[in-house]
Amino acid sequence: MDNRNKIFDDISQLMTNAMGVAQGARDEANTALKGMMDRWLADRDLVTREEFDAVRAMAQKAREENAALEARITALEAKHNN
Repeated sequence: MDNRNKIFDDISQLMTNAMGVAQGARDEANTALKGMMDRWLADRDLVTREEFDAVRAMAQKAREENAALEARITALEAKHNN
């Protein structure tokens, strides 16, 4: 009976070690995949969300300034024609 318990203990230890190795391999694969994706995205010259939002805000401000200048020109033209 003692020999049987030893076999079960060995099998249990082997399974525990195998799970640890599998977890380590999974973590290493995730890290490698993340690195590959980061390099691939960097090679594509994609912008970050922060950069996109900054440019969008600049464009919105430019549109507002353009509308204000257009209104000012219209007012000046109306004043000049009278």
